Amino acid sequence: MAKAKKGMGFNKAAASAAKGAGVSLERGKAIIAASAQKASAKAKKKNPNLTKVAGVGKRKGAGQKG
Repeated sequence: MAKAKKGMGFNKAAASAAKGAGVSLERGKAIIAASAQKASAKAKKKNPNLTKVAGVGKRKGAGQKG
């Protein structure tokens, strides 16, 4: 079987978002974090790394921090 391709990391994604939006790296990080916080339960199940972002719920009470 083919090895799964690893996706880009948080900082690389933030840099890409910042470049695309024409804003600073800090704003790029905010864009990526906001997207992770809005991610659906299905997306978090497929990509558990999304739960590492502050403000993303891990269990049923997804609106809570932690």
